[in-house]
Formats: sequence, C-alpha cells, structure tokens
Amino acid sequence: MVKEAMFWQSKEDGLVFCELCPKGCSIREGHKGFCRVRENRGGILYTLNYGQVSSYALDPMEKKPLYHFYPDTLILSLGTVGCNLRCGFCQNWQIAHGEPQTLDLSPRQAVDLAKQQRDKGLPCSGIAYTYSEPFMWYEYIYDTARLAQQAGLKNVLVTNGYVRQEPLQKILPYIDAMNIDVKGFTDKYYKDNCLGHLAPVIKTVETAYKECHVEITTLLVPGLNDSEEEVQELVDWLAGLDPDMPVHFSRYFPNYQFDLPPTPEATLQRAYQLAKRKLHYVYLGNLGDAGSQNTNCPKCGELMIRREGYRTEVTGLKEKACRHCGNPIRMVL
Repeated sequence: MVKEAMFWQSKEDGLVFCELCPKGCSIREGHKGFCRVRENRGGILYTLNYGQVSSYALDPMEKKPLYHFYPDTLILSLGTVGCNLRCGFCQNWQIAHGEPQTLDLSPRQAVDLAKQQRDKGLPCSGIAYTYSEPFMWYEYIYDTARLAQQAGLKNVLVTNGYVRQEPLQKILPYIDAMNIDVKGFTDKYYKDNCLGHLAPVIKTVETAYKECHVEITTLLVPGLNDSEEEVQELVDWLAGLDPDMPVHFSRYFPNYQFDLPPTPEATLQRAYQLAKRKLHYVYLGNLGDAGSQNTNCPKCGELMIRREGYRTEVTGLKEKACRHCGNPIRMVL
C-alpha cells in the first residue's frame, strides 16, 4: 500500500527533502531515497512499504535480543523491506536490500494477530518491529503501535537507531522497549562499513533510554571494531549513561559482502571481561556459551535467570529483586 509519508518538506523544482533519518535525502520526481521505500510522486513524498510484511514469526523475546524485558515470553515479530544503512555484514540483506515477496497486513490485522496468540494461551506480550530497519516503516509502526497500546500489547523496536530526533520523540510514547544496534564506536567504522555516522545513533540511545527500556547490541567484527580501545570507549559511554543498561556483544559470521573469518571466541570473552568491570549486565551472542547468557545479581553473584539458547528459566528473582540478597534487579516483568 502506498501512503503519504510523514516528516518531509517540499523544495524548489519539485524536489522533496526527507526528514525521517540523518541521510536527509533530496529526492527528485519519480525517484526514491537511499532506503528504497520513500518516493517522490508529484512533489509529495510517499512511503511504499506501508503494511507490506516480508517476514513474520512468533519469536522468544530473548531472540530480539531482550534479556531484561518480559523474559520467557513470546512476541509477534514483523519485518518489511528497506534500510537506511548499508552494512557490508548485514544478516538480513535479502529483505533489507533485496526485493522479497511481501504480504499485506493492516495495523488492525497485526494487532488482532498478536491478540489471537494470547487467545490460544500463548504468552505473547506484544509486537516487535524487527528483521529490517523499523524506522523505514515509520508510518505503519506509528499507526500499529498506537492500536497495540490501546489493546494492552507491548511495542518493541529492534533498530539501528539511525533516525532524527523529531520522529523518534513522536513515536517513543508508544514504544515499551528497544534493542539499539550500536555498530561500532568510531565514525570511521560507520562511514566505511555502514555508509552512516555514529553521532545520530549515540543521540538515539541517549534519548530513548530515558523514555523506555533499552538494551544495546554490538556485533564485533574482527579487525574492524573489536579493539580493546574501542570496546572500552563504548563501555565507558554506556556506564556513564546507566551501568544497569544490558549490553550484548554478538559474534560476527561471514554474510552479505563480508568474507572475514568469524570473530574469535577469545575476542568476545575479552570484551565481556572489559565490560563487566563497569556494566552490571553483559551478554555474549552467537557463541553458544551458556554462562555468558545468564543473568546474575551484580551484588551477590547469585543466578537470577538461566538461559540455554532461547530456553529461559527465571530462578532467583522476587518482585524485581534478588531472592538471595534483596538487591534491585533491572528487569521489566
């Protein structure tokens, strides 16, 4: 479905200026922006992917990954097409940069589908907008999230965080949790490998964590963003915001345009140890190391939540506190 877009201005000679993301595309008549899903038609900017779903599943919340938000529940996960970055290691490039088949799903149908899972007795907590970049699906998510909130469902964004402040702040009242992908912690890394910039992502994190639950994911790519110095700078910044913010370091595997070897396990373990000096909740992904997926009390060290893959067992929590020492645990239950 084609729908008039939000956040744009008309310019001279029929150009339109997109104000959704930091790319700031000036788009000529009949052309699309960098994301491929916003097009100038007759001097009006339209979104081309409204209601178009390329991927959907009922996922464990831990797959997002969100480890401190409604653990051991399921969430209806929806994705579309398009992206405003071009990461050479993209794991979902077939839908982000390809032309996948899609099905039409209206906002009302999406909410009803999530509610149906509950009616079946499944622990479905809400809707996650994921797989591709959700901010390139802005209009659809804005409409769907408001309906979902009215229906008592939670809304989750799994995002690269590459968005301008005005659209971010407009949608945040309807968003309950975000996993924000901080690709690396240098502008050079973003420019060379993602065709973007670091500063807007930093601003997104600094804005969002005050308004909703936020967890961070960083894919460590060998020789590009995995140095101890860069990891330490990322950790120092996050610790300065909130040492309770959960952080996931994920293992890279060759994909899309990258053929570097997988991240050595020792690199992830080193990042884990660095981060644990200042951050209370640090996890390793794509590694198969069960110990680095568990949640332990940062005060007494007792096990709070055991995870094996996507199997989750809440063992040591009592009303968001450690059952053993009473220390408050950052957790949305």
